[in-house]
Amino acid sequence: MPIIELPGGRLHYRLEGPYDASTLVLSNSLGTDMSMWEPQIPLLARHLRVLRYDTRGHGDSEVTAAGETLAGHGQDVIELLHDLGIERAHFCGLSMGGMVGMWLAARAPECIDRLVLCNTAARIGTPALWDARIAAIRAGGMAAVVPAVMARFFSPAYLARGSEAVDRVRRGLEATSVDGYIACCVAIRDADLSADLKSVRTPTLVLAGTHDLAAPPEEEQALARAIEGARYSELDAAHLSNIEAPERFTEAVLGFLKQ
Repeated sequence: MPIIELPGGRLHYRLEGPYDASTLVLSNSLGTDMSMWEPQIPLLARHLRVLRYDTRGHGDSEVTAAGETLAGHGQDVIELLHDLGIERAHFCGLSMGGMVGMWLAARAPECIDRLVLCNTAARIGTPALWDARIAAIRAGGMAAVVPAVMARFFSPAYLARGSEAVDRVRRGLEATSVDGYIACCVAIRDADLSADLKSVRTPTLVLAGTHDLAAPPEEEQALARAIEGARYSELDAAHLSNIEAPERFTEAVLGFLKQ
C-alpha cells in the first residue's frame, strides 16, 4: 500500500501500467476512494501509466485541514506528481475530482496535458445543501446520508437491478471518515470555479450522465461551453457514470486521450 508524505499529510496512491507510457491521474468523487476506478483499470493500464489516489480524508489518505479547501486538494496532486518525478500528466476527475481538475488546469496548467471532467460542474449544489448534509452527518454519522447519496450516485433502474458494484460503493460510503467527508463537503461548498474556466486552455472532454441529479447535463453543457474548444459527451447513467456505464465511459476517455 504505497503511502507518500506530502505537505498536506499522508496520501495513499497506486501507480500501474507501462513505465514508458503517458501518465493518467484518476481523481475520485466525494464518498468513494480509488477503488471506484476498478472498471476502468484493465483497459486504461494497458495503454497508460495510471496513477490513482485516495482523495484526502477518504480511503487510506490522512484527514487534515488541507482537505477543507479545493486548493488543498489541488496541491496534493501537484506534490504527488512532483514527488513521483512526473512532470506532466493527463487528468480525469469525477464530481469533486473534476473540480480538482478544473482548479489544476486553471492554476497549474504546466502539469496537465489533457483533461477529462466527469459528472461535475464549476459549482456543485448550494451552500445550504452542503450545510444541511454536514449537519446531518454530525448528528447521525455517515448512516444519516447513505440512502440519499446512493440515490444520487446511481439511477433508479440501476439500483433496482442490484450488483456487487453497488454494494461495494455503499460499503465504502458507510466506511468513509466522518471528519474527512465533512472536510470535503466544506471544500465543495466554498468552491466556485466559474471565473477560472475562461483561462483553461487544456484540451478538455466533458462527460455527463443523462440521469445525473448532482451535476445535471445542462450544467455540464454549460461547463463545456465555458472552456474553449471543450468536447461534450453524454452517457446513459447517473452520477457515478464510470460504474453505471463502464464500457462506454472507458472507451470515451481512452479515445480522447489517444487522439
